[in-house]
Amino acid sequence: MKLHPVIDAVTDRIRERSVPTRSTYLHQLDQAAGRDRGAERLGCANVAHAFAGIPADDRFKVVAQRAPNIAIVNAYNDMLSAHVPLARFPDLVKDEARKQGATAQVAGGVPAMCDGVTQGTPGMELSLFSRDVIAMATAVSLSHDMFDGALMLGVCDKIVPGLLIGALHFGHLPTVFVPAGPMPSGLSNSDKAKVREQAAQGLVGRDALMAAEQAAYHAPGTCTFYGTANSNQMLLEAMGLHVPGTAFVNPGGALRDELTRESVRTLLAITQAHRFAPIGRVVDERAIVNAMVALLATGGSTNHLIHWVAVARSAGILIDWDDFAQLSAAVPLLARVYPNGSADVNQFQAAGGTGYVLRELLDADLLHPDVLTVSAGGLRDYTREPAMDGAALVWRDSGVSRDESIVRPASAPFSATGGLKLLDGNLGRSVIKVSAVPDDRHVIEAPARVFDSQDALHGAFKAGELDRDVVCVVRWQGPQANGMPELHKLTPPLAVLQGRGFKVALVTDGRMSGASGRVPAAIHVSPEAAAGGPLACVHDGDIIRLDAVAGTLQALVPADEWAQREPAPMPEALRAANHTGMGRELFAGFRRNASVAEQGACAWL
Repeated sequence: MKLHPVIDAVTDRIRERSVPTRSTYLHQLDQAAGRDRGAERLGCANVAHAFAGIPADDRFKVVAQRAPNIAIVNAYNDMLSAHVPLARFPDLVKDEARKQGATAQVAGGVPAMCDGVTQGTPGMELSLFSRDVIAMATAVSLSHDMFDGALMLGVCDKIVPGLLIGALHFGHLPTVFVPAGPMPSGLSNSDKAKVREQAAQGLVGRDALMAAEQAAYHAPGTCTFYGTANSNQMLLEAMGLHVPGTAFVNPGGALRDELTRESVRTLLAITQAHRFAPIGRVVDERAIVNAMVALLATGGSTNHLIHWVAVARSAGILIDWDDFAQLSAAVPLLARVYPNGSADVNQFQAAGGTGYVLRELLDADLLHPDVLTVSAGGLRDYTREPAMDGAALVWRDSGVSRDESIVRPASAPFSATGGLKLLDGNLGRSVIKVSAVPDDRHVIEAPARVFDSQDALHGAFKAGELDRDVVCVVRWQGPQANGMPELHKLTPPLAVLQGRGFKVALVTDGRMSGASGRVPAAIHVSPEAAAGGPLACVHDGDIIRLDAVAGTLQALVPADEWAQREPAPMPEALRAANHTGMGRELFAGFRRNASVAEQGACAWL
């Protein structure tokens, strides 16, 4: 087997640095996998409690017939359009399990919040930490320890990483992830962005903005831009944790229902055929690298430079931003999906979707082909598209690109590199997503304007104080300061300034994630200002140079002067405002214990 030398080298380095932690993880996995089944291992009272609420026939199957029992962990609520379809899935799963001679139980539900609802509000400061809450809730759900396998029902931003982290702490269980698919296309993402920019300038009012937003977000299913939620689905396909090709099939209809049923059949094929494919073995160093490559090849969400570090750590695997940067230099950009293009995920799916991209990456030796997946045929199964042939579920080769403005072959990519860059310098380490940034904006050098909140930046914009070349430094936005919220409400005003011809950039220890767009943004700056990081040393007027070509982020301040500067403390009024109300008091321990962004911003390490 040949493999691109950079992919090979990065994987080897990850494997070598992870030997102690991965060995410990696999030892624990093997110990758990070697035990008797729960119904035989636990006491009679334990078993009776576990099955008291299910139909008698199911009880008989599990206890007397030793039938497999599947755990369902469900992130359903009807606040998230992407999760509305999950209300029906447990009944489909249970019905299919019975048909296959097995049983299924809803082991637990996990919280799921929508960043689109909380964007720019205090609730957004719970968003990143909700990932760890979801991981803990997944662990609580599986802690009944009565299961032979698990189905994870969830889609959106923090939900899938949280489910995955939790599932990996039960790494001995075969586990399949079950998505719900994107909503049908509504108002295009680019038209929606235009209305937002008009609203930021006061050119349209709330009625017009509301109409545009409701035309864009209009039905059950995932939002149609290629943000964190849809990046989640691409990565799960690349890791072999889905039924192949299930990521971007719309909710409702025979195909989606049959794919949900197929998740049960896939899981049972592992347990009943005694094919050793627990999730902790499926997610190895090669699978993690495959996910990173898929992220880069599609211009996916920068949130995964935080989330996948935490996911990997849950399996005893240690990755860092240098790994992402080196892979990005070798992985071509094969997809243009909004915000890196005009197409939405439905158009991406119609053009070839995940199957096309994964086939191109495999054929170009950019993915590890010899990995364990939940599908018996391995990763090559994920290069095919599902379809209904009458009442039967079939898979077909993805074929050639059906729209080369959306997906291209690896031999003729949109870009030779993946579009994510690591920035390093006297302002710390950060990342920038350049795949959507115009080439003439990859280097910005301008005076700093320092803000302690995103509201302060909005105020300055409305007052006309930013109509010039400027690098906006927004600090106190890291995990220890306020939970590291996404700062998407900064995109419209900064895009307006850039549209007026000014050289504009954002530098922040907060997040912008999958909707990062045309304005250059150095995000996730580590160490964060609240931990004494160098953003706390920046003054208004300092010349900041963001150079995505050279990979540097510098305050152009004389070295001796910079060395003498003391970090400014976080203003007490801001700290009090950030830490109280809207349940934020409950997350004090998370803020206190959070690791830096490059270590996954984890509260559980």
